[in-house]
Amino acid sequence: MWFITFTSLRFSLSSALIACVPGIPLGVLIALKRFRGRRGLLAVLNALMALPTVVVGLIVYSLISRSGPLGSFGLLFTPWAVIIGQAILALPIVVSMTASGLSGLGPLFPEVLTTLGASRRGILWMSVREARGAVLSASLASFGRVVGEVGAAMMLGGNIRWYTRTITTAIALETSKGEFELGLALGIVLMVMALGVNALLHAVVKHE
Repeated sequence: MWFITFTSLRFSLSSALIACVPGIPLGVLIALKRFRGRRGLLAVLNALMALPTVVVGLIVYSLISRSGPLGSFGLLFTPWAVIIGQAILALPIVVSMTASGLSGLGPLFPEVLTTLGASRRGILWMSVREARGAVLSASLASFGRVVGEVGAAMMLGGNIRWYTRTITTAIALETSKGEFELGLALGIVLMVMALGVNALLHAVVKHE
């Protein structure tokens, strides 16, 4: 049970981190820049936040399967396949929540920093620093999104024991086998993790 739990944590933390690397700068850019189609882009991002996990799993599966364009890399049914699928699920959450959190800074914020001699990298850093609560909330929300998903993890990882089995896929398997005790124990662990993330998220928002 604990091996499965740590596997889920490893996959979810990795995918959330991968999503944050491009997601936070993109969110800052969308929040501080004014360009045509900005509202439409935000609407699309908000819609993608509720993207079904099986759809992401199907898309990634078609790309990394043997007959897919990336099939030669042998990613299917590996930890990296699960992490990639979960990172795609987390990316719209990071971008959208970061953009929403930084929108309160106003369009004059980067202009003031530019006047003071800040570089583009400096503007990005100061923007993230000013809205660090929103950025951290976006990161935690992305982790909460992927830690409880089952569709992409099942399709891309194959639910292989000691390799790609996560809490959610193990719950589905053990329940189908009639092993309700292990399934219930894993469900409790998952609930504790989800509640912990939500508690941390509320603490961050309250602190800000």
